[in-house]
Order: sequence, then C-alpha cells, then structure tokens
Amino acid sequence: MSDLAGQVRVSRASRVLLAMASVAVAFAAADTYVVVLALPDMMTGVGVPIDQLQRAAPIVSGFLLGYVAMLPLIGRIADLRGRVPVLVMALVLFALGSLITTLAYDMPSIVAGRFLQGVGGGGLVPATLALVADLYPVQRRGIPLGVVSAVQEIGSVLGPLFGAAVLAVSDWRAIFAINLAVGLVLAAAIRALAGSTSVVEDARPRLPDLVGTLLLLATLAAGAVVFLRPSGLMRDLTWGRLFIPFAGDGRWLTPIGAITVAALSLLLAWCWFAPRPLLDLRGWVRVLVDADLVGALLLALALGGVILAFATADPKVEVFSPRGRWYLLGAVVAGAAFTWHVRRAANPLVPRGALRRTPAWGALLVSFFVGAALIAALIDIPLFARTTVYPDDQLPAALVLVRFLVALPVGAVAGGYLIRFLSPGVVTAIGMLMAATGFVLMTRWGLTTLEEPVANVALVVGGLGFGLALAPVNAALLAFTDDDVHGVATAFVVVSRMVGMLIGISALTTIGLRRYYAEQQAVPPVQEVCDGKSRCTEFSDLLRVAGIAQEHAVFWGAAGCAVVAALLALVLFREVRPTRLATRDLFAGNG
Repeated sequence: MSDLAGQVRVSRASRVLLAMASVAVAFAAADTYVVVLALPDMMTGVGVPIDQLQRAAPIVSGFLLGYVAMLPLIGRIADLRGRVPVLVMALVLFALGSLITTLAYDMPSIVAGRFLQGVGGGGLVPATLALVADLYPVQRRGIPLGVVSAVQEIGSVLGPLFGAAVLAVSDWRAIFAINLAVGLVLAAAIRALAGSTSVVEDARPRLPDLVGTLLLLATLAAGAVVFLRPSGLMRDLTWGRLFIPFAGDGRWLTPIGAITVAALSLLLAWCWFAPRPLLDLRGWVRVLVDADLVGALLLALALGGVILAFATADPKVEVFSPRGRWYLLGAVVAGAAFTWHVRRAANPLVPRGALRRTPAWGALLVSFFVGAALIAALIDIPLFARTTVYPDDQLPAALVLVRFLVALPVGAVAGGYLIRFLSPGVVTAIGMLMAATGFVLMTRWGLTTLEEPVANVALVVGGLGFGLALAPVNAALLAFTDDDVHGVATAFVVVSRMVGMLIGISALTTIGLRRYYAEQQAVPPVQEVCDGKSRCTEFSDLLRVAGIAQEHAVFWGAAGCAVVAALLALVLFREVRPTRLATRDLFAGNG
C-alpha cells in the first residue's frame, strides 16, 4: 500500500501553480528590505527631511506590521475559502499597496501602501505552505516545503540587491511600479492555472462584470489624479477648481477627492449587491466573520505591540524603546483578551485543539529560536564585512552573504529529502548544530579572514545548517495538524519565526554593543594616539578590533539560540517519524 501511495502523481499544472506561488513568496519577502537603500530618497519624496531618519521608521515597521499581524487571519481564511483564492487576493492587495506606495505623496500614504504590501505579501506564505500539503502526499512534501521556505528567506536578503539594481537606472518609485506589475501578472497567472488543478472549489467560467470594471477604472483614474495632481490640470482655470479644498489643505477635501470617494463607494455597493460582481465582497465579508475577525484583531493588536516595541528600539542603548514598554503592556492586555475570546467563541480563529499535539506547538517554539539565530547571519555577516575588509563599500559587504545564501537552498532541498528516512527532529537538530558550528567558526574571524578561503567554511556550514532545518519544522507541523487548519497553523510558524527575528536582533545587538563599549574603553583617546598618519591608522585598527569583538558576541549569542533550537527539536519532535515510515503506518491503520 505504501508503494501505491508513493505513486500518487502531482499534475504538471499543479507543479507550475506551486512554482508561481513560490515566486510570489520570494518577491514579497524581498519587499521587506527593498527600502534599505532607497529609504533616504523615499523620505525626500514624501517631504520628510533627511536629517530626521527616525521619522522614516514607520515605512519599515508598517510593512512588518502588515506582514506579521494579519498572517493568522489570512491563514484561517485560506482554510475556509481555499488556497488559490487567497493567493490571488493576497497578490491583488500586494499590487494595490505597491500602487499606493508608487504614488505616495506624504508619510500616511506611503505607510498605508507599505502596510497593504505587508498584508498581501504575508498572506502568500501560509497559503503556499498549505497548498503544498494539498497537492503532495505526506511522503513527498519534504522537498517542496524546503523550496518554499528557502525562497522566503532568500527573498528577504535579495531585496536590497533588487533595490540597488533599480536605483542604478531609475528612482525609488520604479521599485514599487515593478512590484505592481509583477503582482498583477502573478495573480493573473495563478488564477489562470487554477482551473486545471484540484485545489480550487469553483473554477467555472464567469461573465465579465462590465459595470464593476468601469467603476473600478473610474476609481483608479480619479485616485491617480488625487495622488499625482498633474500641474497642467491644476493650472487650468476650469479643471483647477477640482483641486481647491473645501476646508483646510487636505487633498481629499477637494472636489476630485470627493469624486474618488464617491466612485469607491459606488464600487463597493455594486460589489455588495450585484449577483456576480467583479469582487465578491459579500462573500469575503462572510468569510471574515467565519474566520473570527474579532479574534484576529485582538491577536493583531498583541503582535503589533510586540513588533512596535522592538522595531522602534535603538539597539545601541536598549532592547526596546521607552514607548516599547507601553507597546508591550498593550500586547499583554490584547493577548489576554485574545485567550479569553478563543475560549468563549463558537468558531475561534484557532480552532480548539488545532495545536494541541506536542509537535504542532513545538514547531512554533523551534521556529522562534531558528528565527532568532538566522537574523544574526542575515544582518551581522554583512556588518562584519563592513567593519573589516569593506568599510567604504556596502555592495561587496552584502555580497559576502551570497556564499551563505547559496548553501541555504541546497540544505533546504537536502533537509526535505532526508526527512523521508530520518526523523524531522533529528534532521532539524543536525541542521541547527551545523548552524551553531558555523557561528562558532565566525567567532574566530579577524581583520582579514573574509579575504581568505577559510571564511567560506563557516558560511557554507551555517547556510547548509539553516537550510536543513527549514522543511522539517513545517513538515512536523503539517503532519500533526488537521487538513482544515493547515493555513492558520503554518501562519503561526511564520509569525513565530518573524517575532524571533525581531526579538533576536534587538537582544543580540544590545549584547554585542555592550561588548563593543567594553572594548572601546581600553582604546586611548584619539588625541593621545593620533599624532601622525601611522598612529591614526593604528587608532582606526583599534576601533575595528572593538567592532569585531561586538560581532563575535553576536555570533556567540546566535550559536546559543541555534543550540536551543536543536535541543527543542529533539525533545518536541520525538513523536514525528520519517515520512516514509509514517505513510506505512497510516496505510497499516496505525497512523
């Protein structure tokens, strides 16, 4: 019987569909850090002075908030509505957020655009992971899960490189214009492929909604005029009246702003009452209620408080910002309210017993520590390169990480293959111990180590280790949760890893900077040392040594997180058997 199960074939259209969804996940993940190089230009473009960098924090934290806080709700919707509809809707939201960001003219508009990008981009992840479980039998999920997990992590680091490539030939708005085009193309491709797969509940052909289409076009056209404010129209004696505010100086308190709002209201009303509208608004609202919107909002408040507490901190002096204490207090209150709500709701966001089995909730805990260790590699390896061999050039420093990234997808595919023969707990532990070994080797790096071939050993070992751990964690979760909760369960795994990254980078950076300040105290004042060119060079080297000590402390902390993840995986995944053996047990009636 196990041989029969192993012969289950996945159609070519389903494989292409999963490939498209994986590309979407990678592209959305890249958008998390695509603003790294473009941030100064984006600030100038929306009227924020370049010397007020702290005011630009919402551009980054807004995306993270949308990406993480709404993930559980979207994962639950994917369980109720289906994977492909959620993938398409997530891409449409991502494209809409990209459009708003492209046309943004002030901080509220650009933060709103980034938030919508985050909601859409985050929603792709649980829907894609659950799609793997829908398309592949248990014994064949490992490699596809590894591929999806790997492209998500790679995308996060390729974001700055993508941004740099676009900025070399255009301005920052072109980055999000490309996002808009890619999001719409992928949404159309996934929707077109959906009809030939078995994962779409209703693939019947539909007549085009001409009225809804015209209202949508009118809304977009009027909205574009509000955002762009073409100078030719504004100077015209007749058309210029459209831009005169009724009160104050807001763009929306104008005739053209009122026209846009009216067109949007008509579009929403049509989508609510029409028999077969362009957007089934009534159906989506019904799904939101069924998915427990109240619980999702309470959980979003809790997650948002955690994100803002750490994302707004200055790690040079604190783990979280002074306001972060209030954010955390709000998160605790919202978390308590969410727990109370889940116990009382008839159909809670997290169905009762969904994560009751040890490997299921254990996957969340392991994922947290994997994220805390992984962020140290993604952030501090390039920082180490900037501190030592590339102090004046950011691009070569970022490219050092490519050696790590090349190994990561190889490890992910290998990890997905190995769980057919070894327990996911063993594979995860091996991977995280390899990652810890890589970090320990990095603690031996000196001023010139990155120029030597020996540096590649730590990078390759670490990348392979993290790759090995990605698929087994998701496989353990999917194996010990029911099919109808795969979306929300995988969403919580992603949330755990992202929260681990946020808390990990704040805590590890704070530890590292304390080591830096301790080392810096041993450096004589500049006036006592820098009395000649050679002595100034010596002083600079002393500061670089202090910077190396800082990064070594971070690497030691990351190694500790990796070891904790390995031990937790061995203990919490001990019930999870290799997928080949688990499939035999299932067909034997022991599953």
